[in-house]
Amino acid sequence: MLIAADALPDLPIRAILPDVIAALANAGTAVLVAPPGTGKTTVVPLALATADGGRVVVAEPRRVAARAAARRMAALLGEEVGGRVGYTVRGDRRVSARTRIEVVTTGVLVRRLHRDPELAGTAVVVLDECHERHLDSDLALAFLVEVRAALRPDLHVLATSATAEADRFATLLGGSADPQPHGSAPVVTAAAALHPVDVRWCPPPQPLAAPHGLRVDQRLLTHVAATVRHALADGDGDVLVFLPGAREIGTVSGLLPGVDAEVVQLHGRQTGAAQDAALRPGTSRRVVLATAVAESSLTVPGVRAVVDAGLSRVPRMDHARGLGALVTVPVSRAAATQRAGRAGREAPGRVYHCWSQAQHDRLPAQPEPEITAADLTGFALDLALWGHPDGAGLALPDAPPPGALRAAMGTLRTLGATGEDGRVTARGRLLADVGLHPRLARALLDGARLAGARRAAEIVALLDADRTADDLVAAWRRARSERDGAWIAEVRRLTAALDRQEPTDPTQDRRGRTGLTDDLAAGLVVGLAYPERVARAREAGSRAYLMAGGTAAELNGGSALAGTTWLAVADADRAPGARTARIRTAAPLDETTARVAAETLTATATEIGWIDGDVVARRVDRLGAIILAERRIEDPDPALVSAALREGLRREGLGLLTWSRGAAELRARLAFAHATLGEPWPDVSDEALAEAEWLDLGSARRRADLARIDVAGSLRRLLPWTVAGRLDEVAPERLPVPSGSAVRVDYSDPAAPVLAVKLQETFGWLDTPRVAGVPVVLHLLSPAARPLAVTSDLASFWVNAYPGVRAEMRGRYPRHPWPEDPSTTAPTRRTNRRGS
Repeated sequence: MLIAADALPDLPIRAILPDVIAALANAGTAVLVAPPGTGKTTVVPLALATADGGRVVVAEPRRVAARAAARRMAALLGEEVGGRVGYTVRGDRRVSARTRIEVVTTGVLVRRLHRDPELAGTAVVVLDECHERHLDSDLALAFLVEVRAALRPDLHVLATSATAEADRFATLLGGSADPQPHGSAPVVTAAAALHPVDVRWCPPPQPLAAPHGLRVDQRLLTHVAATVRHALADGDGDVLVFLPGAREIGTVSGLLPGVDAEVVQLHGRQTGAAQDAALRPGTSRRVVLATAVAESSLTVPGVRAVVDAGLSRVPRMDHARGLGALVTVPVSRAAATQRAGRAGREAPGRVYHCWSQAQHDRLPAQPEPEITAADLTGFALDLALWGHPDGAGLALPDAPPPGALRAAMGTLRTLGATGEDGRVTARGRLLADVGLHPRLARALLDGARLAGARRAAEIVALLDADRTADDLVAAWRRARSERDGAWIAEVRRLTAALDRQEPTDPTQDRRGRTGLTDDLAAGLVVGLAYPERVARAREAGSRAYLMAGGTAAELNGGSALAGTTWLAVADADRAPGARTARIRTAAPLDETTARVAAETLTATATEIGWIDGDVVARRVDRLGAIILAERRIEDPDPALVSAALREGLRREGLGLLTWSRGAAELRARLAFAHATLGEPWPDVSDEALAEAEWLDLGSARRRADLARIDVAGSLRRLLPWTVAGRLDEVAPERLPVPSGSAVRVDYSDPAAPVLAVKLQETFGWLDTPRVAGVPVVLHLLSPAARPLAVTSDLASFWVNAYPGVRAEMRGRYPRHPWPEDPSTTAPTRRTNRRGS
């Protein structure tokens, strides 16, 4: 090892170093489970590195953690970073020929594996904090397992985790994705940190609104600030405060005027120098306001108390609408435990949870793996670069959701990054080399050609840092005037990346189009990244927009962009159950620039269909869902018009037709025949008629024409010739009754046809009539045609029910016959003039 064992910090990890070294020597892979504060991030790499062996590469999920780990290990060796210990993160590299331990981010490791799968010169790879389940961490693990199996069986891989969920990683590192493998990597467990942490529950005094998107209840932040003041008064040492994002950090910082401590910020939007300064001991007491970057893999010195707001910010993707964003969610129990552990790294400490113990018990046990809900476009490009476009056969801890992966692969094809077979293209390799999300890489490369390299780099740097608000152009000007260090550093990196690329079009230089204003340049670059989010106002001056992808969206009230006809939307979110997305960040466009930005979505098509409630025949210029221009077609194809009318009937129902009494009764008779006898009598239900090509449309060309169609004639044509002549026999329109009348049969209920007839016309009728073998339900009527009785058994009615009917009715209708024995009385349609 690079340092004598007795010179290592006296941390719990020292006791198990021989076990870790032996496990790697014997099996080649191992899993180390070690709680926060045990020294796994900095002590283990020093123990694994040798002066004459290959390099130890330590992969961290975050840049700030990578730099901090390298700085700590270099300090233990009494050196500056860049000697025997160095680091490489995006945009910052400090290594030398002497470097034996190199700390990188997992994203850098994935890029390196693509360029050099054998990892020449590397002896050991340590995947730190793999339990956090970032996409790059999952990919690095899967790629390393394949590298060991196919190229480098001598490469040692150690996965470290602060939680006890080690079996999954041990199984994968053992070389099998089988849930019951033949062998797993050995698991080594370190003892917990030495210092106890006193847990204190500090819920807000009143119920709060749940977070949505990036919105956090202001009352929670006020409560966090009050809890910080309490923590400062409650004991000594620095206070580390966990908040979901930089915006909340700024808010809480503004709520702490006059505290007897230096207020320091620590988040991903800062420059590396600012982050590193927050991790150095202060000269006075400090309050460190941090995001999840302080959750693991590093120690914030001097901390004796942790105040946890209980929220995390994670990526979410609405694949149906193409909207991806960061959202605020409750922290998991495992993450809350890790955060609390920061208070006990150097001495006994205390943690103030800004929620109740009952709420804590309902929190998810573990953080949700990023692969389950995030945008997988970059992930899919990495799979394609590796030669596994669908991820099949890779040792991934969780398989990507099929729908999300299909959406990501579709985006890559649209960007030209992959072919139809899913294999990476030369353009895909160019996009990957930029070190950005593929959409932003495309915006940088093509934006440099169209808007100028400097402007493209500046806008993409803003988009990548998610440091925009409402009006992107205003945010861009603000970044320029304030000389934001982190933004300037990223702009330099992107400009350098452009300098390494071959020009996409040799006829154009990187100064971009002349005469393109900054406003339009910003909109163009955003549109190149998100062409489906190019949007046009529904009407002049409206806050309502339609995106090219088909999603409706609205600007916030009071937005500086209100009244802009065209927008390129950089960020939008949609509340659960909401029909309209909310535009969070956008830049202005005009139609010409919109057509350039979303060129892949432009099309001219002939459309003949049922649109907005009628037949439309037009030639349309479209930008995705946005209609740019349309022209009426005077002589549309009759077959397509007929298809449109039938589609209208399917969508809006048969009520578009005129159902005369004859047509309705004919349909009811056919329904009875089908229900009673089955095939070949046709099914005339709504569902069947909506699908069948039964209707003779004749010369119908629009909605109004449907009301003039001969529906009865079309229904008769449904009858096969074998039964067409039997309809009156099977379902007669009328039935004769004893009086000589022919009474209409009501087939409204196919299971029970009804014959409504005056009672006097049925005298002498003992047997209930039948149609197609089904007893008819008789509705026996009074002389005023009001119901007196309902029966399907006349013989029983005459004996049991008729005497009561006679007693009640003979006084009310004395001019009508009410004989004592109706079975022997002649039926009649007339009154009894003698009144007897």
